[in-house]
Amino acid sequence: MLRNCSWERKKYQLKGRAHTRPGTLLKHQIPLRTFSEWDEQRPGFLEIDLVGHDGGVIDSLHAFTLNATDVATGWTVCVPLKNKAQVWSFAGLQQIRAKLPFSLLGIDSDNGSEFINESFFTYCQDQRITFTRSRPYRKNDSCFVEQKNYSVVRRAVGYQRCDTDEQLRLLAELYEPLELYTNFFQPSMKLKSKERHGARVTKKYDQARTPYQRLLESSFIDEVTKKQLRQRYQLLNPAQLKRQIERLQRKLLVTAARPQRSHKRLATKRSSGRQKAVEMPRLRKATKSVASLSRLEKSVQKAA
Repeated sequence: MLRNCSWERKKYQLKGRAHTRPGTLLKHQIPLRTFSEWDEQRPGFLEIDLVGHDGGVIDSLHAFTLNATDVATGWTVCVPLKNKAQVWSFAGLQQIRAKLPFSLLGIDSDNGSEFINESFFTYCQDQRITFTRSRPYRKNDSCFVEQKNYSVVRRAVGYQRCDTDEQLRLLAELYEPLELYTNFFQPSMKLKSKERHGARVTKKYDQARTPYQRLLESSFIDEVTKKQLRQRYQLLNPAQLKRQIERLQRKLLVTAARPQRSHKRLATKRSSGRQKAVEMPRLRKATKSVASLSRLEKSVQKAA
């Protein structure tokens, strides 16, 4: 019985939803990104994306996370936004730029109107930042930031709804130790080559290293910046950062709740489903009793 209802339960599970809406005609002035145009060995070229905290109900009244990932090193910075309005997205980009330990050389986004707008376009032109966009409906074009959307944001925050000022403050507090823990103590592998032999694809990866280690190995980072990174690394305690992250996660879990209307909607659907399931056996029993009664009356009449 439980196996038969598994497909019904899946409809009520919270999942990530797509919040991208097409931008304006300005996107024709922003070129599509091709990998040959970017120097992927040089830190400073970022993929950016928004992660929505809607709790399964899509509207414009919930918080977002602006996630930025460096292609060369995997350095990740997260900034919470009140909503996906252009003013908040632009302010989030400026916060990300101030947090980076290297110069911002380029950004690559999807085709949403929160990125494809006059503010982003003019800012990148004035600051001489390369601004490109991915192809519509091709998430693999932004594979680096899409991977961090789950491994960093979703695994830390989850899929619950965040739509209050208190939750926005907790998200900002959570991302401070989370960025340090991810960038200094979480190693990852990068794909070096991929070869196809018939139906089999062989992939080769480099040695797992943290974004901090990749920055120290980069020839594009000056010695002053490397020295500052080493000093900062010496002051960090991964166990303490992990405890701080878990404490803020518990606080966020207490405050984050889905809206009441969604609870009522789900309760109504479930109760109606239970009522139908109970009414069908009753209807079958009543039909059987009526049929048996009619057969009994006919047999009595024949005997008489």
